[in-house]
Amino acid sequence: MTASALTRPGERDRLVVKIGQIDWTFCFLVCLIAGAGGLMLYSIANASWEPWAMKHMTRFGLCLILMLLLAVVDVRVWFASAYPVYAVAFLLLLAVPVVGEVSLGARRWLNLHVVRIQPSEIMKIGLVLALARFYHGLSAADAKLSWKLLIPAAMILIPVGLVAKQPDLGTAILLAATGLSVMVLAGLSMRLIAIGGLGALVAVPPFVLFVMHGYQRDRILTFLHPEQDPSGAGYHILQSKIALGSGGLLGKGFGLGSQSQLNFLPEKHTDFIFATLAEEFGFVGCFTVLTLFAAVILIALRTASLSHSHFGKLAASGVISTFGLYVFINAAMVMGLAPVVGVPMPLLSYGGTVMITVMIGFGLVQSVRVHRYTEVTSGKGALV
Repeated sequence: MTASALTRPGERDRLVVKIGQIDWTFCFLVCLIAGAGGLMLYSIANASWEPWAMKHMTRFGLCLILMLLLAVVDVRVWFASAYPVYAVAFLLLLAVPVVGEVSLGARRWLNLHVVRIQPSEIMKIGLVLALARFYHGLSAADAKLSWKLLIPAAMILIPVGLVAKQPDLGTAILLAATGLSVMVLAGLSMRLIAIGGLGALVAVPPFVLFVMHGYQRDRILTFLHPEQDPSGAGYHILQSKIALGSGGLLGKGFGLGSQSQLNFLPEKHTDFIFATLAEEFGFVGCFTVLTLFAAVILIALRTASLSHSHFGKLAASGVISTFGLYVFINAAMVMGLAPVVGVPMPLLSYGGTVMITVMIGFGLVQSVRVHRYTEVTSGKGALV
């Protein structure tokens, strides 16, 4: 399908044409990763679809349908909804300290009776959309270095502060890193990046000493010396390393991982499912799954590069940056290369909230691909 065919009035809006423009290779790879997660959840439940595997695959199926529906939504609709989505997410974050539910010592959830939501997950999408829309109307010179950059900085830092206060350090890190990645991709001055990096390094010690909660500081110390408390704070990392090492090159075999099957490995179905994969399928299994993740990321980045609108480029890049950060932080955490911050492996780990967020983001990426020749020219995002 040529660019001219896609941009002819009437032709571009036909549903069948839009469906044909979806990247089905991308969808297939996403299905493979989620399927691998389902198999691992089946394995660690002693070859049973309950309590995790069946729910995982059912959720993925529903989220896949949602992703495909969102893929055919005009990218200008995403543009028009950017600030409203961010505003709703921000208001929900403000409501968390007031009426939020406490779970495991953290106040992160809102119970709407019909559904229980985590506003920080909505903010992951809202922040990307809002930043992409803001930079869409900004000149290259202003995006590089100007006082106007205080606006996106505030858009990032205020939600990060609200999420960190819940406390949810992992999600706060993801939001900050995602926001920074969008600013860098939009053309932020390298000099400003260097100054900001130095400032961050200087701020780390006082942040750790005076801002972090006690258990969060313990995680940092445990990451550095897990062997000092092998049955307490260091237990997660040490058991994860044992699972990783015992898998060797080819692993112990499907359903034969002792660390997971005998419940030595904590959070084996969520944060540490990658360690379970390593124990049962070894280095080869881990490399294969990471290759699938890399392929998804590269395809999405190519999709971003093909977009004719600046908004589309930044929105797709921001979404896939969040996804890549999920993968990187979880893998580093499981291997003992980063502190345990409660970041799951997307699509592989059990959990509905993250899966919905990731698949909505993928819907946005596919929308950018389907409407890659669409120019977002109206300041109000009107469908013209």
